[in-house]
Amino acid sequence: MRKSKMFFYIALTAFVSSAVTIAGICFLLELNVGRAANLARLFCAIHFVEDHYVDSVDYTKLIDGAIGGMVKSLGDPHSIYLEPRLYNQIKSDTSGSFGGIGVYMGFKDGGVQIISVMPDSPGEKAGLQAGDSIMAVDGTPVSEIQPDEVALKIRGEADTNVDLLIHREGQEDKTYTLTRSVINLKTVAAKMLDDKIGYIRISSFSERTGEEFKTAMADLEAQNMRGFILDLRENPGGVITSCVEVAQQIVPKGPIVSVIQRDGSKEVYNSELEQTKYPIVVLMDKNSASTSELLAGALQDTNAATIVGTKSYGKGSVQTVMPMFHEDGLKLTIAKYYTPNNRSIDGVGIEPDVVIESNKPLNRSLNFINNDMSDDVQLAKGIEIINAKLQ
Repeated sequence: MRKSKMFFYIALTAFVSSAVTIAGICFLLELNVGRAANLARLFCAIHFVEDHYVDSVDYTKLIDGAIGGMVKSLGDPHSIYLEPRLYNQIKSDTSGSFGGIGVYMGFKDGGVQIISVMPDSPGEKAGLQAGDSIMAVDGTPVSEIQPDEVALKIRGEADTNVDLLIHREGQEDKTYTLTRSVINLKTVAAKMLDDKIGYIRISSFSERTGEEFKTAMADLEAQNMRGFILDLRENPGGVITSCVEVAQQIVPKGPIVSVIQRDGSKEVYNSELEQTKYPIVVLMDKNSASTSELLAGALQDTNAATIVGTKSYGKGSVQTVMPMFHEDGLKLTIAKYYTPNNRSIDGVGIEPDVVIESNKPLNRSLNFINNDMSDDVQLAKGIEIINAKLQ
C-alpha cells in the first residue's frame, strides 16, 4: 500500500510540474486543448524520467532523443535530427570539399548500397566496389540509423577511421577499416567523342557544378561540338540551385521546376534561354536521383533531349536544414518538386524515352571518361540518336 502511494505521489508531482510548464507554453503559443494535452504527455514523461530514472540523466540528451524520435516517426528517410557532429558535417556536405571515404551511396527499401567509388579514394584503396551493401557503420546496423544519417556518420575529420561491415554478393560479410581523407569533389568532366559529338558527365550537384558545367560547355564548343550526351547515371543529386544553373544553359525558355510546399505556396525556377543550341541525349539509370531527375525531367518535358537508359530512382522531395540552439539542427522535407508538365516523380521516377539496360556494371567516377567506352551500349545508343538528329 505504501509503495502504491509513493508511486501515486511521484506521478502526481510529475504531472503538476508538467502542467504548470505546459500552461505557460500554451498561453504563449495559443495552443488548443488537444495539442496542449499531447504536449503535457511529453513533458510529463520527460519530468518523470529525469526525476526518477534509476541513474542520473542528461536533460539535453533527453530532449535530443525526443526530437530525434519525433522526426523518425515521420517515416521519411530524408528527414533527420542532426546532433552537433552531424550538423557540422552537413554544413560542408555541398561545399565541394569534406572528410570522407570517397563513395557515392544510394538509399532504398531500408538498405544502403555503394553506387560508385571515386578513384584514388580511401574506398577504392580498401577495395570497396559499386554494388556493395553497407550493413553497419562502426558497429551500428544501418537498420537502426536514418538513411541520410548513414552518410553523415561515414564522413568525419581526415585521418580518422571508420569501420564498415560490407555485404558483397556471393561472399561472406566483411568489416573494412577505412581512414578518411579530404575529398575534393569535382563534379563535371567532358570530352569530345568524335569530331562533332561531345560528352559531359555530371557526378553530383555541388555548389560549383553550375560553373563547372559552363566551363565544360565552352571547352566543347571551342572544339566545334554539334550535339552532346549528358551522362547523369549514378548521379545522386545535390544542390537544387546548382541544378537550375545547369538547366538554364540547356533547357529552353519557360519553367524548369516548381517547388510546392504543403500549404500550396509555389516557387518556380525559370530558364530564359530562347532555344537549345544542340541535340541532347541524357543517360539515366536506377541510381539517378533527386536533382539529376529534376534536370532530366525538364529536358524531357520541353522536348529538348531524349532520355536513354532505365527508370530513375524517384526522389522528388526538397529538404532544408534548420539550425537549432546547441550547434545542432533539423533536416526536414518541406516540399516536393514538379517538372514543367507538373509531374511529381517522387516514388515514381522518370521513364526514359528509349529503354536500354546497361550491359556491364558501371563505376561512374569522373576518371572513367579517359577509358575506352566503346562497349557501353547505353552510350552507343545515345551516339546513334545524336547522329540521326544531326543528319
